[in-house]
Amino acid sequence: MTLRFFQWALLLGAVFAANALPAQTSLTPKPLEIAASAYLLIDASSGRVLAGSELDRQLEPASLTKMMTAYVAFAELQEGNIALTDQVLVSELAWKTGGSKMFIEVDKRVSVEDLLKGVIVQSGNDASVALAEYIAGDVSTFGGLMNQYAARLGMTKSNFVNATGLPADDHYTTATDLAQLAIAMIRDFPTYYKWHAQKKFTFNDIEQFNRNKLLWRDESVDGIKTGYTSSAGYCMVVSAEREGMRLVAVVLGSASAKSRARESHALLNYGFRFYETRRLYGAGEPITRTRVWKGESEQLELGLIGDLYVTVPRGQYKNLDATLEIDINIEAPVIQGETRGRVVLKLADELVAERVLVALRGVPEGGIWRQVTDYVKLLFH
Repeated sequence: MTLRFFQWALLLGAVFAANALPAQTSLTPKPLEIAASAYLLIDASSGRVLAGSELDRQLEPASLTKMMTAYVAFAELQEGNIALTDQVLVSELAWKTGGSKMFIEVDKRVSVEDLLKGVIVQSGNDASVALAEYIAGDVSTFGGLMNQYAARLGMTKSNFVNATGLPADDHYTTATDLAQLAIAMIRDFPTYYKWHAQKKFTFNDIEQFNRNKLLWRDESVDGIKTGYTSSAGYCMVVSAEREGMRLVAVVLGSASAKSRARESHALLNYGFRFYETRRLYGAGEPITRTRVWKGESEQLELGLIGDLYVTVPRGQYKNLDATLEIDINIEAPVIQGETRGRVVLKLADELVAERVLVALRGVPEGGIWRQVTDYVKLLFH
């Protein structure tokens, strides 16, 4: 009995061992399917899309429009065109604007800082109109300014007509464009971006709470905006950072406030659970050196214009393959910033990232003797 038991145990052990996955294998399931008109999950550092559907479908953004309203205001603050302490006279148009309100009063003055918090935390349509009028003179002109900033950010499939997101003809954007806007806001205005994590704001003795319920449920979430109209449905752009990895999730046209929060959180959890992001090379750091002919120096350092981050399935970072492709027979003069090659990163047969390699410094032409000797050497090179 004992011998037969051990024989079966050995046989079963061999079967399980033959079918077991290698210890280092990390499984990545199929991306989530989200109940929404469009959705997107992207890593903010690498730009890699981890899940999505209808990424470039043009849809109404509802109050997600206020992300662009805030971005324009942040840019104007940075340029010195306005200041947080500026006192804005509230117009009748701003005061009468329907929908969600900050409850500003006509002919009263409100600081730019309070108006911005009213836009970001309370989603105040009245605050959005007041800001638009102060920055651009009127709402229509502000819409043109929004579109100029959108073009600068590469939001090629968006068009903004107003600062609030209330329904209007030709007022639309996409999940891709909103993700670009979110990443730009986090990158360009980190100090002002922190206001998106504010859970409540009191103005005119009225306390209102941020509609982003994930701020209470997940401490890694620090923004960004929710939106709703009957025609747009329930929308949300949310961002979170865990262990140095930042993700942005966009959900457009969800069925309810609960649904948009649930689906957005599911996207974030999926990305953080099954992917990792690492910084491979820093901007301006020498990646390699190559020979320069006929120059004052024989060596040229090549690197990247910006930091290079990669996002890969967890456990697969060690399997990344980096290839450097460098121009042959580089001759002086070389101008700093010139493209002189590229770095290609692959995981198996999948292209993960590709960046140009630039000259980190210039190399002027060498003297006559250097040019003559290098010319001869090149003949036999």
